[in-house]
Amino acid sequence: MPDAAPPDMWDIIVIGGGPAGLAAATRLRELGVDKVLVLEREPEAGGIPRHCGHPPFGMREFQRILTGPAYARRLVSRALAAGVHIRTQTDVVRIAEGGRLSITSADGLAELCGRRVLLATGTRETPRSARLVGGRRPLGVMSTGALQSLVYLGNRVPFRRPVIVGTELVSFSTLLTCWRAGIRPVAMIEGNDRPTAWRLSALLPRLLGIPLLYRSRVTRIEGAARVESVEVEMPEGPRTISCDGALFTGCFTSEATLARMGHLDVDPLSSGPVIDQYGRCSDPVYFAAGNVLRPVETAGRCWQEGYDLAAVIAADLAGRLPARTTVVPVRVAAPLKYAVPQQIAFPLAEGGLRHIQLRWQRAASGRLEIADSTGAVFGRHISALPERRVLLPLDRLLRGSPCRELDIRFRETGEEGSGSLVSVNKTEQLKQGN
Repeated sequence: MPDAAPPDMWDIIVIGGGPAGLAAATRLRELGVDKVLVLEREPEAGGIPRHCGHPPFGMREFQRILTGPAYARRLVSRALAAGVHIRTQTDVVRIAEGGRLSITSADGLAELCGRRVLLATGTRETPRSARLVGGRRPLGVMSTGALQSLVYLGNRVPFRRPVIVGTELVSFSTLLTCWRAGIRPVAMIEGNDRPTAWRLSALLPRLLGIPLLYRSRVTRIEGAARVESVEVEMPEGPRTISCDGALFTGCFTSEATLARMGHLDVDPLSSGPVIDQYGRCSDPVYFAAGNVLRPVETAGRCWQEGYDLAAVIAADLAGRLPARTTVVPVRVAAPLKYAVPQQIAFPLAEGGLRHIQLRWQRAASGRLEIADSTGAVFGRHISALPERRVLLPLDRLLRGSPCRELDIRFRETGEEGSGSLVSVNKTEQLKQGN
């Protein structure tokens, strides 16, 4: 029996053709990396912005305001001009040690191998089922992504009078999509007593005459062939709202299926792969960038992260990124939602992420303190809200040897003692290096 054909070899394979993946691929080519391949499962690369037919995109990248589709086209054009190879309608079904990938496309099954692999698979919204909303399953229940694909890519209008569940930034993007398509939502529904996005965003539904119902939750969907109404639990009691659709927005989770089904460590809090400050995963052949790490950031921030980490990957390919010999774990506890990166690797090198990003599960007020054996090195009062990033500068935290203790604590106002928020108080020696 003949030996199997060797896999197609690349210097770097980027899984995901959104802003983070395309930025990294383009920058890698600009830095002199030869064989750069982007794999994208959709018919066109560009990521979620392809579905967002409204501004603002592109200020950081192109110094001008663009719609989502125009922004996506520019990212793709810039990548192709730099010499990046892009394969669309290609699914990665498995990742393995050594950068080996199993893919499927119109040409069938195949294997690829990258000296380095970048995961940039993005994020997805939590569906109705995961939100425990009961009732029937009629037509007209969908996510933001499904709506925007229908409206902007398919020129279809799936309903006329939906309810919008959620008040994250993407929820207001959904509202703009609806208005542009002639869809008039009958209500926006939020479980908290304020919008998850910035408070000023609540002016938009008010200007459009759309009720924004706080401290409310959709509990049931009714309808035969199509959605006819939703039942909403409100402070004053249950209410039935007549509508022809239900849009479940936000509540993002990382699209980290490949990491979870493969051999990489996954953080249960962020739902993304565990990385160090250089974007390296538990297998140092693999890196990760963008919304696969922590849902959800804007397209511009994901682009910047992919651009920055490309320099680290290029250095690693050239043998200039030292093998990590010591790792300090970053651990979080409530009321924190997660921290990224989850590890600090030593020895230190140039480049990589500039901050530890923290996010809170709920609104909390208190003092964030980081101390080592010499005393406090960082501290400030924090009034945190859900889905707001708090950034801890790594250049202020990583001044000493890897054996020092770091203790990051959050003391809520009125709380006796201290609640440990993040503990970085011991080092773990790796059995093997890079």
